[in-house]
Amino acid sequence: MTQQAMRVLITGGAGFIGSHLAEAHLEKGDEVYIIDDLSTGSLENIKALQKNEHFGNRLFVTVDSILNHQKMLELVGICHQVYHLAAAVGVLYVLDHPFESIRTNIQGTEKVLELSNKFKKRVLIASSSEVYGKHEHSPLVETDNLVYGPSTKFRWSYAASKLMDEFMALAYHRTNRLEVVIARLFNTVGPRQTGAYGMVIPRLVGQALRGEPLTVYGDGKQTRTFTYVKDVVEALMGLMASPEATGKVLNVGGTEEISIEALAKKIIAMTGTKSNLQCVPYEVAFEKDFEDMRRRVPSIQKIKDCIGFEPKTDLDEMLRHVISSMSPLGKSPSR
Repeated sequence: MTQQAMRVLITGGAGFIGSHLAEAHLEKGDEVYIIDDLSTGSLENIKALQKNEHFGNRLFVTVDSILNHQKMLELVGICHQVYHLAAAVGVLYVLDHPFESIRTNIQGTEKVLELSNKFKKRVLIASSSEVYGKHEHSPLVETDNLVYGPSTKFRWSYAASKLMDEFMALAYHRTNRLEVVIARLFNTVGPRQTGAYGMVIPRLVGQALRGEPLTVYGDGKQTRTFTYVKDVVEALMGLMASPEATGKVLNVGGTEEISIEALAKKIIAMTGTKSNLQCVPYEVAFEKDFEDMRRRVPSIQKIKDCIGFEPKTDLDEMLRHVISSMSPLGKSPSR
C-alpha cells in the first residue's frame, strides 16, 4: 500500500453504487473493505473485482449485517474512512418490507455513526432525494422545507427514515465534532442496477429488450433527472476528500429533466424494439400505500461550489451503457 493509500469501509459495497465505488477506490490503490448482507446487493456485482489480480489482495468482503456490533467494531476500527451506503433500496422493496426497511435505515446508520465516533473516522452518509417529499418546484435546494404524506402511507417511511439518518449524522457533528458529510443522491443509473425493486431505467430497458410493453406508471408526465453511477462515485469520493464538505448536506444529481413517458419513448427508439408504451394506474402497479412525486430536479450549485462537481454523462450515453450491459450479447444500441 502506498503512503497515500487508504483503508476504506463501504457498507452495502456489493450493491449497485457500492460496487462501483469499491472499484474506483481499488483503481486508486486503496484497500477496500465491504460489508453487505446481500438483501439487495449481490456478490455478482463484485465478482470481477475479486478475480482481478491487481485488486484481489486489497479487497476484503464480509457477508453480514451492519447491525452486527462486533464485526462493525472490527471493520470501522481498522479503516480510515467509512462510506455508509447500506440501506433499503427502491420503492417496491420498502412497500414489501416496511419494518426491515425502517430498521436497516435507522438502526444501521446509528451503528455506523456510533462506531465512527468511537474511532473518530470520517464518514459519508448516503441519503436520498426522497427526503424532499412532495415538492413540485424546481430546482430542489438543500435548505427547502420537507413535505410528506400521512404516516398511513408507508411510501413515506423511507423518506422519514433517511431524514432521521441526516439528523443523527448532523447531531454527531454538532455535539462531537465527528467528521460527517451527507450526500442526497438523486436517481442514479448504470450497469449492475436491477429493476427488481422498482428502478425505472433498468425496468424499462429490460421490458424493451424482451419485447414487452414498457409500463409507465400514472400518466407518465412526472419528471426526473438521472445521474450516471461513475459521476456519482466521483462526487462521493470528492466529498469524502473535501474538508469543506464536513457537516454539510449536498445534493448529488443530474440536470437533464425528462418525463417518464419521454424516457420510455427514448428507450424504445434506442433499443429498436417493437414494444409499445402502456400506462398503468398507480393503484394497479403498487396496490396500496403509494404516492408519487410529480417532479424531482436538484440544484447542484452547493456541491459545485464545494468540490467543483458537475455530471459529465448525458442521458443518451447513460442509456447506451445500460442497454449494452443488459443486452444478451452486450450489443450497443442504435444511436
